[in-house]
Amino acid sequence: MTEPNQLPPSESEQKQPAAPDIWAQSAINSGAKDPAPGAAGWERGVLEKLAFAALNEQRATRRWRTFTRLGWLAFFAILAWAVMSREMAATASKSAPHTAVVGIKGEIAAGTDASAESVVAAMRSAFEDEGSRGVVLLIDSPGGSPVQAGIINDEIRRLKAKHGKPVYAVVEETCASAAYYIAAAADDIYVDKASIVGSIGVLMDGFGFTGTMEKFGVERRLLTAGENKGFLDPFSPQTEKQRAYAQTMLDQIHQQFITVVKEGRGERLKATQETFSGLFWTGQQAIEIGLADQLGSLDFVAREVVKAEEIIDYTRRENVAERLAKRFGAAMGAGAVQAARSAVPQLR
Repeated sequence: MTEPNQLPPSESEQKQPAAPDIWAQSAINSGAKDPAPGAAGWERGVLEKLAFAALNEQRATRRWRTFTRLGWLAFFAILAWAVMSREMAATASKSAPHTAVVGIKGEIAAGTDASAESVVAAMRSAFEDEGSRGVVLLIDSPGGSPVQAGIINDEIRRLKAKHGKPVYAVVEETCASAAYYIAAAADDIYVDKASIVGSIGVLMDGFGFTGTMEKFGVERRLLTAGENKGFLDPFSPQTEKQRAYAQTMLDQIHQQFITVVKEGRGERLKATQETFSGLFWTGQQAIEIGLADQLGSLDFVAREVVKAEEIIDYTRRENVAERLAKRFGAAMGAGAVQAARSAVPQLR
C-alpha cells in the first residue's frame, strides 16, 4: 500500500545503485591502508633502486669515456707539438753549413730502416739541402739484400754527380757484405781500428729435412706444374742440376759485387786471392789492403774532412704511428715475409 499523494518509484530509479558513503570516500582519500599492505611498495622500491644504479653506472661510463678521449687528445696534441718543434728547429739549423748524416744500421732489406726506400729518401734530402757541405753514411750493418744495396749504390753515384757534394762512409762496428757494397760508392771510407770490414761474397742458405722426414716416416707430397717449380723446397731432395743452377746465379751476383768494389776503390785496392773470398778484416787490416782509407769517427770527419762541425741527422726512422701499429698487431705477417726472404740470395 502506498500512502496518499505518493507515487511509486520508477523502474530506472529502482535499478540505480545507492550513493557512496561520503565519509568512507573521505577515509580513502586521506591515506587509508591498502588491503595488501607492503607488497606493491617493496617491489616499487627495488625497481627504483635498480633504475638509479643503472643510471649511475651509465653516468660513470660516460665520464670515463670522456676522460679517456680527452687523455688521448692531449697525448696526440703534445706529440704533434713535439714533432713540429723538432722539425722547426731542424729546418732553422739546416740553413747553416753542416755535415749531413744518413744512418745505415741493421739488416739491409725491404721494409727495414736500412731499406733502399728509406736510405735513398734520406740521401736525397741531405744532398738537396743547401746547407749540407758533405754527406756521411754512418754504417753499422752485417749486410743483407744485394738488390737493396745495388739500388743505394747507384743512387749515391747519381746524387754525387748531380750535386757535386762529397760522400764519406764512416764505419762503426760492422761494414760487411751488402753494407760494404754500399760503402764502396763513397769517396773515402773511415773505420775504427777494431771495426769489421769486408765479407765480399754471396750466400744462399736454407735447410733440408728429407732425411728427418724419412726417419719419422713422413712423406712429402708436392705437386708442381714445371720441372723446377719446387726448386729450393726444403722438404724435397736437391738435384745436381738445381745445385749447379743456384751456384751459377750466386757466381753472377758475386761478380757484380766485385765489379762495384773495384770501380769504387780503384787503385787504392790491393786485391789478392783472399780479397773477394768472403773473408772479413779488422779496420786496421782493411786500411792495409785498401778496403778502407784511414781511421776516423763521425765527429772527426765532420770537423777535419767536411769542415762543418754541425751535424744533422737525415736518417728516416719509424714514426710513432707505425710503432703503435706494429705493437697492436699490424706486423703479424712479418714472420711470413722473413721466411719468404730466406729463399732469396742474401749478401751477409
